[in-house]
Amino acid sequence: MSANFFNFLLIAGAVQGFIFNGFTLFSKKKVSKVIIFLNLTVFFLSLNNLQAWLIAKDFRFDFFFLRQFLVPWYMFIMPMFYMFFIYYLNIQGKVRSFLKVAIVLFVLELILRSVFILNASETNIYSVKMYTYIEEMVNAAFSIFLFYKCLRIVFGESKLLDFIANYDDIKWLKIFLILGGFVLGFWILAIVLNTYYDDDYRSYYPLRLATSVLLYWIGYQGTSRYTLLHDRILLRGKLAVLKLETTEKVAAEAKKDLSEKHQQEFETIARYIVSEQRFLDAKLSLEPLAEELEISAGHLSKLINTCSEYNFSDYINSLRVAQAKELLKDDDFDNYTIVAIGLECGFNSRSTFYTAFKKFTDLTPSEYRKKY
Repeated sequence: MSANFFNFLLIAGAVQGFIFNGFTLFSKKKVSKVIIFLNLTVFFLSLNNLQAWLIAKDFRFDFFFLRQFLVPWYMFIMPMFYMFFIYYLNIQGKVRSFLKVAIVLFVLELILRSVFILNASETNIYSVKMYTYIEEMVNAAFSIFLFYKCLRIVFGESKLLDFIANYDDIKWLKIFLILGGFVLGFWILAIVLNTYYDDDYRSYYPLRLATSVLLYWIGYQGTSRYTLLHDRILLRGKLAVLKLETTEKVAAEAKKDLSEKHQQEFETIARYIVSEQRFLDAKLSLEPLAEELEISAGHLSKLINTCSEYNFSDYINSLRVAQAKELLKDDDFDNYTIVAIGLECGFNSRSTFYTAFKKFTDLTPSEYRKKY
């Protein structure tokens, strides 16, 4: 691939990043710290790409000081991602942020670079070049340290994930961290090659391409995931105090030709499932519910099959769909995403929610919301 192609990717990525920042920060009335730190991650990457593009296009200042004054924007990429990471997991009060360390390091590097430039000349910039190498190695070490902290939290300290586990399995975050390890490997390789080949910026092309793709992906993924997470947290709080009268009626609907004993037993079970909001649990299964009701799983299954129109799985899904219908046609829930409503009504994925909803209503959730 030619240098022009990589340069095009640099400026295109920078522009895309700035557009992403503007869209996410100004399209919402209230922006949380999670979104702010996520946007800062993309912002500093975009600034770094813009600076690299200007260097590659041989943009030059007239003043020697400004020509040599490269701002280490890349140093902030990993610290800002780490801040997004701990705020998304809601563990900011349990782990150290290192944000102050990053700011102090950044300011110190600007001061040191200024000192080295002031003591250099047009004909002798060896000291500035050596400082640049050392600066990058220090920043790489700091980034690797923060990356290790992220890995340790996700893969080694499960207790810190108790909150997020209720809303997100964070598989997407684990994939990002694994891929991020390869990107850090590219960075180390680029430092070595750049040192060996004496300021050959081509050694950074694979790193910048991989970093741009990965971080812009996490930008869009993180924003959508956090929107979903935020909606689910608010929905769960509202569902906890919401009267589930319609769902309770659906749950207690039974065939007309039942014995009084079966009718009463079924109504008791239905009342328990709704009043305790057991149907909202995506992990609910026959055996644990039978244990809670102190009856055998076989008896519970037979009772539901006999008294309702469904097997156990369809019966529970019918309650979830009934609850989702109530939320989708309620104006108070218009600002919540359809996926968040489905997940908080007990479905474990968007696809299972849409499939079940279509089965019981002959409409998709989107069509139902528009219709009602």
